[in-house]
Amino acid sequence: MGRLSKSEIVFKVLAYTLVGIFALMALYPIVYALSVSISGRSAYETGQIVLLPKDITFAAYEYIVFDKDFWISYTNTLFYTVFGTAWSLFISLTGAYALSKVKLVGRRKWNFLLVFTMWFSAGMIPLYLNYKALHVDNRWGMIIAFGVQAYNVILLRNQFETIPTEIEEAAIVDGANEFQVFSKVYVPMSSATVATVTLFYAISRWNGYYWANLLVNNGEELPLQVYLRSQIEHFQALVDTGQTSLPYAVDSLIYAIIICSIIPVLIIYPYIQKYFAKGVNLGGVKG
Repeated sequence: MGRLSKSEIVFKVLAYTLVGIFALMALYPIVYALSVSISGRSAYETGQIVLLPKDITFAAYEYIVFDKDFWISYTNTLFYTVFGTAWSLFISLTGAYALSKVKLVGRRKWNFLLVFTMWFSAGMIPLYLNYKALHVDNRWGMIIAFGVQAYNVILLRNQFETIPTEIEEAAIVDGANEFQVFSKVYVPMSSATVATVTLFYAISRWNGYYWANLLVNNGEELPLQVYLRSQIEHFQALVDTGQTSLPYAVDSLIYAIIICSIIPVLIIYPYIQKYFAKGVNLGGVKG
């Protein structure tokens, strides 16, 4: 390789500088949340926390560790994420595979109906009444009722349509049935898009709050996000009425719960992120 020109050097310096700045901007909220969660109440309330923690205490984390409701909600969220993502993937993969087939009877109409759901919605109140009528008020109801997102099905369908029919025909000649063609040809050859859709579904399930808060009646089945909201309201009410003398600020407890809730995402996301851009590009080529 030849030497870089001045313009190329300037471009690279600017590019790396901007990327570094964006990385720091993305990292700062996490560092700040961690610092507040382990800082003393006085240090936080007097505005001493800018980046690093002050008067370090782990009292907020001790509260979380011994709070049974936190672990119940955490387990529920893991349940929603694991089983919900698996169910959503199964429905989306099989549906996208069928919609990618030219031989599917009424294929254009089915695809139109799929896209139609992205354009128009019945509205919040009809949706709520519909879910209540179908008794979507428990863990399995939440998993099944929110199983499919049209956008993800379209990503998978478009990716399946890029796979040459010759490969499928060769597999059939070798004795593969429809299920084997689907599971051993189409899915493996679409690994990047499948990983991307898995990430979409998993994060959606992990962050699920609104519908769970509205529909789930049993407090033992509420996810972590609802627990977090309830803790904010509970401790804020205590602060407003002067009934608390905690060794940590209320926000420290909230940030501690947030840190605990994002640990699985921080661990898993880097392994899937490399498929993200590739998967969206591959699945979004065709209309």
